[in-house]
Amino acid sequence: MTPVLRSIALITAAMLSLAAVAADKPAKARASKAANVAEIGEDGKPVLKSTGALVLDATTGNTLYSKNADQATPIASLTKLMTAMVVLDSKLPLDEAIKITTEDIDLLKNTRSRLPIGAHFRRDDLMRLALMASDNRAAAALGRNYPGGIPAFVDAMNAKATSLGLTQTHFVDSSGLAPSNVSNPAELGKLVAEAAKYPLIREYTTTGEVNVTLPNSQRKLNFVNTNTLVRASDWQIGLSKTGYISESGKCLVMQAIIANQPVVIVLLDSWGKLTRVGDANRIRRWLEKNPGILVSAPLRSG
Repeated sequence: MTPVLRSIALITAAMLSLAAVAADKPAKARASKAANVAEIGEDGKPVLKSTGALVLDATTGNTLYSKNADQATPIASLTKLMTAMVVLDSKLPLDEAIKITTEDIDLLKNTRSRLPIGAHFRRDDLMRLALMASDNRAAAALGRNYPGGIPAFVDAMNAKATSLGLTQTHFVDSSGLAPSNVSNPAELGKLVAEAAKYPLIREYTTTGEVNVTLPNSQRKLNFVNTNTLVRASDWQIGLSKTGYISESGKCLVMQAIIANQPVVIVLLDSWGKLTRVGDANRIRRWLEKNPGILVSAPLRSG
């Protein structure tokens, strides 16, 4: 190929490439617009992937959004919010050292924990790890060290649920590993609102990360919050808890400030690794674009 022909070929290829890029821009814009449209249904409400969901105005109790709100399902580690409330209600000393034993090992789901058998941790440190890092061994130890052990602790959990009027909520352990720990979005909204009254629960569930020094070796372990949104600088979250077992799917509850208003979000059985986070962001965008919803939604009965 002569130098002239080679130059013509290069110029032609460059022009075709630029044309392809230009043609692709409208296609991407259309795809982006379609994605945004798909976020909102014909009823003007967000299209969520979670099987069960509830959004409440935390100030008024008004229901802003609901999906299968009365359908009870396993709630996994959302259980730990009730665990923390029962611990705090007991008035047991938070600085008391609790020993991790083989009784705290998860033999049901075989989940792992970095808390060594034989190590001692303060009760409040175990509660912090159970809430922010969803450590099952920590939650088990909290229940086991309640007067009367796990059976009495579970009784106290269910008694608390009854006192809050949660008739479809039931607990069988302090960790949430058993699928018989159940509730529904409507009642979890009430549970979150109650848990938010406890300053330590608000603090511990919204701690981004913490370093724990093992008592014997002085080795430091880093624990991070299981909710990535807590570590996101553009969210104002007052309370948070995630949960997952195979029977429950991915779950998330939060109390957050959206459009300058406190909102409770409940998301149950989200499919996919990031769906619950995606649903939370869809709810946030919906409310920020429609702030009037926060003052006009009807009060949910019951």
